Amino acid sequence: MTSLAARAYDIRWLTPDDAAAFQALRLAGLRASPSAFGSSYEEEKDRPLAVIEARLAPAADQGVLGAFAHSQLVGMLGIRRQDALKTRHRMAMWGVYVAPSHRNQGIAQALLARAVAFARQVPGAVQVHLSVNAASGSAIRLYEQAGFKTYGTEPAALLVDGELHDELLMQLRLQPTAEPAT
Repeated sequence: MTSLAARAYDIRWLTPDDAAAFQALRLAGLRASPSAFGSSYEEEKDRPLAVIEARLAPAADQGVLGAFAHSQLVGMLGIRRQDALKTRHRMAMWGVYVAPSHRNQGIAQALLARAVAFARQVPGAVQVHLSVNAASGSAIRLYEQAGFKTYGTEPAALLVDGELHDELLMQLRLQPTAEPAT
């Protein structure tokens, strides 16, 4: 469900030309919400733009969506297919973040809807997985409203500033799969 406000934003796939804006928003997110990410500000603050440009290079089965307000990147969401032969049916969602000044306007829902629509078009993709801080009620509600189901909890998944945080493991089935042979 996308609000009218979200339609005022330009949502598109990021390209290497967006690397500086991506890095700035990602670092802001890592600083503002450290328990929402598996990575840290300290790990990413000195990452060269060339590495980020490579991460944003167009690919058929992965990418980073960005939401722009007046040409400023204010939201992002990454999605990629798993690499291993036995897990290529799985898409992983990562790095979901909307700048605080642009929250509650439907941007996260719009990014999520575009990412799920993309995943449905990836040949062989069966499900999308993500993890979310178990204490992040608004993020959990966002994913549940999009059809994600919790299938487990990883206790003490993150250690942030001396505090342990559990992560919920969530999945969205994109298409039915055959029942396993018995």
